Formats: sequence, structure tokens, C-alpha cells
Amino acid sequence: MVKASVIGCGGMGTIHAERYASMPDVELVGVCDVNERSASVLGKLTGAGFYTDVQQMFDSEKPDVVSITVPTFLHLPIVKLAADNGVHVICEKPLALSAVEAEEAIQYCEQRGVRLFVGHVVRFFPSYRQLTESATRFGGVRGGVYHAKRAGAHPGQVQPWFKDPNKSGGVILDLMIHDIDYILGAFGEVSEVYAFNHLSEELDYASATFRFRNGTIAQLEAFWGYPGPFHTSFEYAGADGIVRGDSSDAESLRVLRSQSGNSADGFVETPQSVLLKDPYYEEIAHFLECFASGKEPIVSALDALEAIRWAEAALESARTGLPVNHARRETRP
Repeated sequence: MVKASVIGCGGMGTIHAERYASMPDVELVGVCDVNERSASVLGKLTGAGFYTDVQQMFDSEKPDVVSITVPTFLHLPIVKLAADNGVHVICEKPLALSAVEAEEAIQYCEQRGVRLFVGHVVRFFPSYRQLTESATRFGGVRGGVYHAKRAGAHPGQVQPWFKDPNKSGGVILDLMIHDIDYILGAFGEVSEVYAFNHLSEELDYASATFRFRNGTIAQLEAFWGYPGPFHTSFEYAGADGIVRGDSSDAESLRVLRSQSGNSADGFVETPQSVLLKDPYYEEIAHFLECFASGKEPIVSALDALEAIRWAEAALESARTGLPVNHARRETRP
């Protein structure tokens, strides 16, 4: 039986706690938040002990693993505290506010012999898994063109720390990083990024174009302050077909396959449905399996570090107005 715990009892902490509580062979032993009411509510909801002091929870419950779901600027010190107590870590994305901090977190956990997993949950969505398979078929070694958008209300209206880039990293590091991690896993090595970022009190919008060494071009949009419900969409176009997905559609994935020969019919649309599995449950269950078996996860801490590096490159490009070559950290006119 794995003893699990959660630090941070907001929306994401509730997701983690509820998933642990529903898993066989897992016991949710404790939840912790500096806000006593939040900790109490989640503790009573899940049947776990609730705390306002992390060290007290570690001392009392002695968990095997902890999910860290606090604001980003608090990730590093709490990761280090968990490692000092020999507790394996599942940290929500982004791992840290900078690549320097992320490297410190990885090294700290390695030195103390604890596993560090990072919650880039997009890798566990069935539609994105199918997208990766289709992109391999349609683009192959020639590459393709990819566009993705992720937009919703500004979280800073609810949690003010999101509006402080020194605490959240802004829309690129906090929201677009979902898609940055995905394209790094799907399309390979990036050669360059060019980005734009518009920031005001009401909104934070960013657009970034990534060039991959296999020829793929990926254009990402992220938008806080969108006047409508949160939604995501993507489209991948290769020589042999197009793959589309939109969270607003009843169908989560549509594949348009190029017909062989010289057919005048163009594309044949083939709707594809997916199983309604919870990606957060799958993600946590996968990390727990890796913890138990010692195998490497689908998305590693080093993958999370690489996503932060490219997010920083996009931020640099947005600041300078120039493309950024990540490998050499140089800008070119």
C-alpha cells in the first residue's frame, strides 16, 4: 500500500487528492495547506488527515509520495523539503520558475535518492496521444505544420499571484508550457523560436513559432483573459493528411486522410472517438507505477526542464523581438 499526501489544497490539489483516494492500493494519508479551512475541507472530503504545516504532516503520516500543487514560486523549497524527508515527489507543472531552479530541484532529489515526477498532463490526454501517432504517419521525416491554441479566463482574477510574472511566469511559462512540452515530445529537436507577448492588467496573450530540425513548424497560442470558457484546439497538417482536435467539439479528434491516386474527392473525413478516461488519474497512476518499478516515466524531470528552457527562450524572444536559438542562446536578425 502506497501512502500518498498532497501539499496545496486548491483546485489542482483537490484533483490529486481525489484521484489518490479513488485508487486501489493507495492510501491518502494527509493533505496540507497554509489555509486551514482549505486543508480541513479537502481532508474531510477525502477522509485524510489535514495539516497547515508540511513538516508536521511528514512527521505524523510518513508518506511515500507527495503531490506538490502549490503556486509555482513555492515549488523549489517544498520539493527540497520533501526530498530531505525521503518523500518521492509528483510536482505540478511547471517544475520551477526558471531552468536554474529546475536543475537545482532535479539535482537535489537525485542526491537524496528520491524520484521526481512532473505533471505535464497533456501527454496523457488520449486525443494528443492519437495526434502524435497521426503526425508520425502524415508528416514522418518530412515534418509538417502544427498549430495549437489554449485560452480561458485570467486565473489572476481568482488568485492574484498569477498576475505577477515573478511568481507565475506568466501565460508562456504557466499555460503555453503545456503545448511546449507536448511538441518537444512529439516533434523532436527544436532549432529556433520566435515569440510575441501582449500583457495588460486584464489579459496575457502570447504567440510563439517553433522551428524543428525535422522541418516541422509549430505555432502556439496561449491566452489568459479570453471572454469565454476555457478551450483548447490543435491542427497538424502533413503531406498525407490533416489531424484536428477541439475541446469544444463533441468529437475529440478528426482525421482527414489524403486519398491515394489522383482522386478528385480530396480528403476523406474519418471521425474517431476516444475512451473517456481521466488523464489526471492516468498520469498519477503512471507515476506511482514508475515509483514502484523504477522504470522511467513518459515525461521525465529532464523533459520538464527542457520545456522550461524553451519557455525561457520564447520569453526572451518576446522581450527582444528577435528569434532565439536555444542551443546557443543567441539571437539572429
